[in-house]
Amino acid sequence: MEETEIQYTLIRSARKTLSLSVDREGGVIVRAPRGASAREIAAFVRRHARWIEKRRAALAAAPVPDFTDGAILTLYGRRYTVAAGRTRIGGDTVYLPAEGRERALAALLKRLAKDYMGNLTAIYAERYGFSYQSVRITSARGRWGSCNANGAIAFSFRTAFLSEAQARYVAVHELCHTRHLDHSPAFWREVEEIIPDCAAIRASLRAASVVMTWL
Repeated sequence: MEETEIQYTLIRSARKTLSLSVDREGGVIVRAPRGASAREIAAFVRRHARWIEKRRAALAAAPVPDFTDGAILTLYGRRYTVAAGRTRIGGDTVYLPAEGRERALAALLKRLAKDYMGNLTAIYAERYGFSYQSVRITSARGRWGSCNANGAIAFSFRTAFLSEAQARYVAVHELCHTRHLDHSPAFWREVEEIIPDCAAIRASLRAASVVMTWL
């Protein structure tokens, strides 16, 4: 039987590697270097056909996010009730406008993540002697965080949907990259020295990756 061709949206940029993701509606998004050939990209998608199938099944079974009035949002491990109003967090309530609610929430979470992840990064850098250049917040869907060779760290604003322990792990993971740019045994040893249960947290992050399709 002939394989069904997988349709995808292609986004080219200055990146060095190919990556793919599946959005909430099951659409496949491929991010590719500007110089990658169409044949190379198509082969990459075919190699990941089983992963795409499993990802689509997981998304279909995953809970749909609820941002309506009275819904509960858990942000960095703290529970908030959603209510109508000017976009802000007040006490245990997240206030969102009636129109453009998801866009407003995304903007709010970017500010929250900047404070929360920036503070976590500073605390663990001082505690364990790491040096980094800066922290910025992105809309990345493919990974929770990143660190470049200059020590500039970036976090997805969707880390706001993680627990305190998960967010702490993400911050430490990227700080360890300021000393080890790869995922060498030395890198993982350093992560584990700081977070002994890092393997269990990594597994929980894979399960939590459904939130990357939100907003």
